[in-house]
Amino acid sequence: QAQLVESGGGLVQAGGSLRLSCEASRSIFSINTMGWYRQAPGKQRELVAQMTTGGSTIYVDSVKGRFTISRDNAKNTVYLQMNSLKPEDTAVYYCNAKNFLGAYWGQGTQVTVSS
Repeated sequence: QAQLVESGGGLVQAGGSLRLSCEASRSIFSINTMGWYRQAPGKQRELVAQMTTGGSTIYVDSVKGRFTISRDNAKNTVYLQMNSLKPEDTAVYYCNAKNFLGAYWGQGTQVTVSS
């Protein structure tokens, strides 16, 4: 069964750090792009960061310089290192993977940043 398993969310004070991990099952093959989206209460889901298999990255402006995305292609795993967290980073973070068949989503992991 195709699935993405996320871990690493939690509660942290402003200025702190968290690292999210997401492993894609082997049934999701030929992955091109892996990334992270987030959705805060009352807001639309937005792209936070993504990385192609070749290493190209995209970040939303609000996290540039604070978040770093990385991948281990051999393990079908993507990471999101989040530093200098702000209360406005509070959201459910979703892992996403894309291949030629379509897009896959994780179940989401809560990140809460207290002020």
